[in-house]
Amino acid sequence: MACERIHVICFGNELHGDDGFGPAVHARLAAAPVPEHVRLLRADIAGLAAIGCFEGCGQAIVVDALRGFGPAGSLHALDPADFAADAARAEAAAGFHGAGLGALLALLPAALDQLPQIRLVGVEAARVAPFSPGLSASVAARLDEAAAHIREAWR
Repeated sequence: MACERIHVICFGNELHGDDGFGPAVHARLAAAPVPEHVRLLRADIAGLAAIGCFEGCGQAIVVDALRGFGPAGSLHALDPADFAADAARAEAAAGFHGAGLGALLALLPAALDQLPQIRLVGVEAARVAPFSPGLSASVAARLDEAAAHIREAWR
């Protein structure tokens, strides 16, 4: 029996502090063998071009840094419904350039013929600052746990 196709989609920018969580998790996952039914993707920016990352899979695991879900460095597994509406409203208030993962998740049902099951794995950012590469200690400490959580989900 074939396994369900899973896409692990990592968002973020490693040049902006803890926003580099997604790319760092991608690097951890890519350093070990990945099952054939899993596709690792770096989407970097959660813009319209990232819609294609959600096509052709039954499940999508989204990895990103978060704000407003707990103390810095706390790891979260969220249902997109718990995240998308509040995030999309906050992003809309910032104007088009503030659009991010919340807006993208809100658009997916209208953009895709087949919506995959979506899970969000994120860490609460401590520091996001332009052109400040490197994760804070509290976020870096969660990389192995996040990678292990994702590996468990794709079994």
